[in-house]
Parts: sequence; structure tokens; C-alpha cells
Amino acid sequence: MPVSQIANVDLIKQVNSATVYRLIDQQGPISRVRIAQLSQLAPASITKITRQLLEHGLIKEVALQASTGGRRAVSLTTVQESFQLLSVKLTRGKMQVSLYDLTGNEQAYHEADMPGIEQQQVIQTLTDELEVFMAEHCHPSQRLIGIAVTIPGIIDSNNGTIVYTPLYSCRQLPLAKILREHFGCQVFVGNDILAMALAEHLLGASQDSLDSILVSIHRGIGSGILTNGKVFRTQNNSVGEIGHIQVDPLGKRCACGNFGCLETIVSNGAILSRVRDQLQDGRHSSMLSAKDLSIEGVCEAAIQGDPLARSVLDHVGEHLGRAIAIMVNLFNPQKLLLTGEIVAASEILFPAIQRCIEHQSLPSFHQDLPIVAARFQNQPTIGGFAIIKRALVEERLLQDLMGN
Repeated sequence: MPVSQIANVDLIKQVNSATVYRLIDQQGPISRVRIAQLSQLAPASITKITRQLLEHGLIKEVALQASTGGRRAVSLTTVQESFQLLSVKLTRGKMQVSLYDLTGNEQAYHEADMPGIEQQQVIQTLTDELEVFMAEHCHPSQRLIGIAVTIPGIIDSNNGTIVYTPLYSCRQLPLAKILREHFGCQVFVGNDILAMALAEHLLGASQDSLDSILVSIHRGIGSGILTNGKVFRTQNNSVGEIGHIQVDPLGKRCACGNFGCLETIVSNGAILSRVRDQLQDGRHSSMLSAKDLSIEGVCEAAIQGDPLARSVLDHVGEHLGRAIAIMVNLFNPQKLLLTGEIVAASEILFPAIQRCIEHQSLPSFHQDLPIVAARFQNQPTIGGFAIIKRALVEERLLQDLMGN
């Protein structure tokens, strides 16, 4: 058989194995007969694939199902307790690391400083901290199936390379390769917001939607787009830069060089700057000091009826709504999710966004379109878990665990 045909046969086997594992993971306990019906694979193929998954400890047989006549079918479910994974979130000057089981339960969490910004310093701190964390928390009886690192910036997720990040002096850094050689397991590197959008789809507020948009409002503004249940990305990897949509041509200069980008109005820093300016201009407010302002404080004041805080959040919602309306017209999502400290004032912010979307997007696109708070507002490492979980129910990581 020609090499190309052998490769195609191997690929088909990998895809079929991933399909069977995914069905067991999502719908288990499930019988082999039901798997064959859903996958449309031959019963003999199901038997062979499930035998291999059993041999490698990836699935297990559980209690017999109720008889419907004839021999009772054995149910299959995925093994969760034997595997662990590490998820790392890199932010400015800090790393957050969690140990998860395959159900998404966080078993351990740790924060550490990232004192340097140079590439070699980042690598050294990351490997040192992970070694200590693993020694303290990874149990020898459980297999570490992978490490995921999420970080803001342009990431080539196919190769695990940090193309650019605004946080550190890392350019074209093959981080996955470096960590894989150091720790001897699969490593995945991804954009933090895209990873969070995937986590919301797998475990969070958009589980019921194949098409969704997550908008993140923190130091910057970004978005993660899910289409047909998959993270939307292009060959150039970077998409969803909603923060650099121009919403005010006469506005402030943005870090990207343009003027009036959404980020200059809606980011946490921009919101606090607007409040400070108005306080210093003598605007009456329950927020008496411009020195100790926080997003949490602005949200609380707005909820309590403070006119300055409410006007600022209305201003934010209006401009954010304009940008989101553009994305609604482009992607026609089933659900919109927002994450960030400002979501604490959702009762003020969301109606302002809704009004803009209704005025500036197609009626059939915004009709019955919900705007909701993301579930994982305070679990920064869940995005890395989602990356590994998705890889596990696809062929790439599954085949590695099966020794192929």
C-alpha cells in the first residue's frame, strides 16, 4: 500500500477513535450499540476502538443497562480520576497555575510573581514555578496528560508559539516546544480570551449555543468568537480585535496608533480616567476622591444611583454596543457574553448595550439575542483546561495517550 494511502487510513482511524471517545465523554454512560447508532460506524469498528480505549485506561465499563430483551448491554463512560492537567494563565507580572481533573474540578491553585519581562527570564520563572507546583500537588498515581499556557497577544496555537504579547519581550517564542522538552508531556499555548470563550462553551454560560461571542473588558478589550462550536480563527491566528474598532474618530490616541478606538473608552483604565476627569471638574458624586477609584467602586456607586457613575457606564455601554452591533452583523451569534469587573453593574451596562444593538444591527440577528455575564469571571485558568479538554476529544491528544 502506498505511503499516502497508509497515512489516510491512519488518519481515519484517529478520527474514528476521537469520535467514539467524544461520544462516551459527552453522553456516557452509553452502550456500544448506541455509539454505533450515533457515530454511524460499523459495530466491529466500535468494538475494536472501545477495546483500545479500555486497554489504555481512557474509558471503563460500568453497571449494566436495563434489559430490553436479549443480552443486556454494558455501559461505557470515560475515566476521570486517573488523569490530571495543568493550566497556566500569564498576566502582567504574575502567573496563575491550577491543577484540574478531567471534569474541570480545580484541585490546587497557586499564584507567583513574574519579576522579569525578558524572554529567558519568563521561561526560567515558568519552569521553576511549575516544577515546584507539580512536586507539591501532582499525585504519582494520576497521569499528567498535558500543560496549557494562555496569555494575551498573537498566538500560533497550532505550533504553540507566542508570536507577540504586550506583556513580555517574547517574540516568536516556541513555548510549547520548550516546555514539552522540559516536562515530557503535551503542551498547548493559546490566546487567553479565545480560551475563555471555549471554556464558556464547554462548561459555562454558552453551553447551549454553538455560535457565541465573548467580550472581555479589562486592561484592554478583546473578544472570542465561537462558530458551530469551534473557536473562530484564521490562518493568521489573530481575530476578534474588537478593542481596535474605531468608535470615535475625534477621540484619544490608542496604543495601536489610531484615534478613538473602543479601548480608549471602554477599558478599565479609560473608565477610571473619565471618572477622575469629571470629579476634578467639580461634578457632584458620592465618589468623593479621585485618588482611590476602582472599577468595583464605580459599579457600586452606579447601582446605588450615583449620577456620575451611571452616566459614565451609559457612555461605556453606548460605545461598546456600537462595536458589538458590528460583530452581531458579521457573525449572527446565538448568545453574547461579557466578562470583566464592570459586569458587576450589568443592570446598567447591559440595557445600554442592548439599545445600541437593536438600533444598529439586523432585526433578524438581534431578535431574542441574550446578553449574559460569563460564568467564569473569577477562574482565570479555566481557559487552559478547555484547550486540553478540546484536544482530548479530538484526535491529537487522544492518540498521544493511546501511544500512537
